[in-house]
Amino acid sequence: MDDTSTSNFFALLPSFSQFGAVTDQGHYRPLPAGWLIATSDVVSSTKAIAQGRYKTVVAVPPFLEDATRQALAAVQTWIAEELQLTLRAALVPVAEIRAAGLEVNVARYQVADEVSYAMFSGGGANWAEAQMRAGRFLVAPAPPGSIPDLTGLSCRWNPVESQHGEILSIIAVPGAAGSGEAFERLITDIVAVSAGQARSGHPIPEQGPKFAITAPHIDYEARASAPKGKRLGRKLAIVAQTCLGGALDFFNITVGRFDPKRYRRDIAQNTDFRKFDDGLKMTLDIDPARAARIESLLEEASQKGICRFGLHRQQSALITCMVPSPLQRDHMHFIDGASGG
Repeated sequence: MDDTSTSNFFALLPSFSQFGAVTDQGHYRPLPAGWLIATSDVVSSTKAIAQGRYKTVVAVPPFLEDATRQALAAVQTWIAEELQLTLRAALVPVAEIRAAGLEVNVARYQVADEVSYAMFSGGGANWAEAQMRAGRFLVAPAPPGSIPDLTGLSCRWNPVESQHGEILSIIAVPGAAGSGEAFERLITDIVAVSAGQARSGHPIPEQGPKFAITAPHIDYEARASAPKGKRLGRKLAIVAQTCLGGALDFFNITVGRFDPKRYRRDIAQNTDFRKFDDGLKMTLDIDPARAARIESLLEEASQKGICRFGLHRQQSALITCMVPSPLQRDHMHFIDGASGG
């Protein structure tokens, strides 16, 4: 079996570290035969994402299909029971995508030595999402009471306020007349505008967020990491850990391999505030002039049929983290607009 058909596929991809090269198809390789696309979105919400959907896409090797299916099933049930949200999920074989005349190409965007994110092109990810919305390839929810393994999921940071004007959330996907070249030029222009902002519009300060946490965040993490009946103890542990981290940071104390200031800097470095999966997704801290320029580019491209887009302004961004161990530097952090952007 070729190495690229195993879990080594992503690790063997040549990486790139300049986001402006995200449309360079030379960085992309097709997914091996037998792989699947896992896709999910929030289809209704009374609390968090009014009148909208949030999508995520993941590539899955064949030997992880059963485990992925079980995880998606359990997460749907847990989200319905704990958060009163409806999550829809599907597993779409790459073979089905290719039969429809599309492709799933993957590139590896390296944000730090220890962390990289997958970028997708070829139209297959969007097709997979459309099939999910049409009711195909769906993963059924697990039985009531099912609990997914959410080890490492953390929500311990307060919203991060804009430093330059506003937090701008952008989604841009190809339109009816969005040929590869025309759409790629649009993405290049938008990235160039954002690059003129300090740190390319990164919404997290270079030194990282400050140690702080609110009651809702404590509650969410406790729900994700402890069963009912044991959550009070988990909440107390979260508060204690956060306070300890804040104290170590304030007094500039390193404990063993844990350096709080380096950990905060790594959070800023390891975030996914820019991504590409058959379209551009960005959450930027940007000044009004550059925000207006980006909106103008999108409007013009939309009128020509080059793209369809959504744009949302807010004053802060949210951080959700995946931290298997705070002693390692490969923790990953996901950025969203705080008002559903």
